[in-house]
Parts: sequence; C-alpha cells; structure tokens
Amino acid sequence: MKILLTGGGTGGHFYPIVAVIEAIYDLAEEEKLIQPEIILASSSEYNKKISKKEAIVFKKIYSGKMRHYFSFLYLVDIFKTIMGVFKGIWIVYWSMPDVVFGKGGNVSFPILLAARIFGIPVILHESDSVPGKVNKWAGKFAKKIAISFPEALKYFPKEKTALTGTPVRKSIVGFTREEGMELFDMEENIPAILVLGGSQGSQKINDAMADISKELVKSFQVIHQCGAKNEKDTKGRIKINLEESLFSNRYHVYSHLDDSLMRNAASVANLVISRGGGSSIYEIAIWGLPSIIIPIENSAQDHQKENAYNYARSGAAKVIEEKNLLRKFYFRK
Repeated sequence: MKILLTGGGTGGHFYPIVAVIEAIYDLAEEEKLIQPEIILASSSEYNKKISKKEAIVFKKIYSGKMRHYFSFLYLVDIFKTIMGVFKGIWIVYWSMPDVVFGKGGNVSFPILLAARIFGIPVILHESDSVPGKVNKWAGKFAKKIAISFPEALKYFPKEKTALTGTPVRKSIVGFTREEGMELFDMEENIPAILVLGGSQGSQKINDAMADISKELVKSFQVIHQCGAKNEKDTKGRIKINLEESLFSNRYHVYSHLDDSLMRNAASVANLVISRGGGSSIYEIAIWGLPSIIIPIENSAQDHQKENAYNYARSGAAKVIEEKNLLRKFYFRK
C-alpha cells in the first residue's frame, strides 16, 4: 500500500503525522502485512530532516498563505498557490497513492485538490477546536474525518466524523524521573516548570519569563524551550537578570527540545506553560500534568483560544490570554 501524507510546516502539524506513521508501521507488523510506502508532501526543510530520520519519502510542496488581512503579498500568494497546485498534481499523478491523509494547513491544499481530481480517497485529521479553511473545504469530500475536540464536530458531516483525539509520538512518553533529574541537573524537592513556546518558540512568553526569572528561581526550577530564533536574546536577558541570584543554576534555556529531552523534561515537571495548539495540549494531557495555556492572540479562526478554554473546562488547565500576560503572569510559593 502507498500512503501520501500532507500537512503544514510546523511541528503541530508534523508530529501527529509521525505518530500516525508509527501506528501504520505497528499495524503492518502486527498483521504481518507488507510494509507500506509512506510519502510526505510538505513545505519545510525541518520536516525533510525528520522524514529522513523516520525513513519517509519527502516531496517538497508549497502554497500561498490564506491571509485574514489586506497585504500586497496576496498577489504573490495567488501565484504560489497556482504553482503549488501544478506541483501537487504532479506529485499525486506520479506517486498515485492508495489513500491521502491530510493534517491541515495551507500547504495541504494542492495535494488534497489533486487527490480529489484523481478520485483518491482522503482521510482528514483536525487537531483544533475550530478547523482551518483547508480542512473545512476538504471535509466536504473526505471519506473519513478525525477530530480532537468535540466542539469541531459542527464543522463537518457527522456521519463520517469521529472523535479520536490527537495522535502523540511514542518517543515522548515512557519516561523515568530519575533519568530526567540527572539529565537536567535538577534539585530534589524544588518544583519544576516546563515552558513550551511551540516549535517556533514564543517571544511574548520568553519576555514574560525573563521578566520574572529572578523571583521565579527562588522557589522553582525552570526548563524553558524558547525557539531557535529567540535563543540568543532569551538566554542573554535571563543571564543578566540572574547575575546576582544564588539560584541561577535552576533556570535551563533550550532553543529546541528533541524527543529525548522533551520526554525527560516532562518526567521532572510539576507544571507546564504552553501555547494553545491542539497537538501541544494533547501532549500535555498524555503526560498527566497541570498546565497554564497562553493562546496566541488572533490565531487563525482564533483556534488557540478555543482550544485553551475547551481544554480548561476539563479542570486540567488555566488560561491566561496574552493581553493579561504581564498583569497576571506570576507565581506564589
């Protein structure tokens, strides 16, 4: 069997795809089936590197951004989308998969359109409470649709939609606390906070954490994933703030946490601070950790805010909106 998977360039789209691929391989082994051929069509070199690690055939695809505001780049986006559609048709024609799995994002549009043209069955997965435009459109002709939040059901035909949750990679679960304590050089009996800004990092969360870092380390240890583009600035600010602190060794800043580091960070954390992407929330949920969710302001369809409040209703999280971040973002012993 040949399966073509497509989704946006961020970790929020790609990591659930990795979890789906793991499940496909496990099923093939369990049922003693011939190992399927897996193809990933996406836009990011970041995805390409991971797809090599996972033995997936990578096909580069691109599409214009569906903007919610006026911009002269709109004309460029139209051109990118047209070229992307031709590329998508080319990829699908020459690979001719048995099924296409769409994770969402603008970059999945050319492949999903090509699948419809060639009559190839489509399966969709939506991680967020409010689906993006591409998944809403593709939901009209998809054979099956999986959703992560029950609130998303109203956007899709009920007869072919199932509430499945979001697939999570096996590599970020199954941790041991002892390993994590040693890896991060953590102190016993001091609560630990894991700060996740998403695969790109969050400048606003980084700024807020830097502002309170001196007070924070008096009572807490911190593992902070700040994003590659923010690493130098974030490390510099926190280093300056903690110059005279007796507890500067309690604050650990990383540009990126690979699966091993993420798994071990979750093993020692007592609390997670995170953005409100659907994939991030499900990872926190599978760890069984309480969290503070800070949704991106004005995200597409405001999906992060919807995710955050829907998850908070379960009692597992509190929500702080960005507009309240500096006023309310503090901790008590």
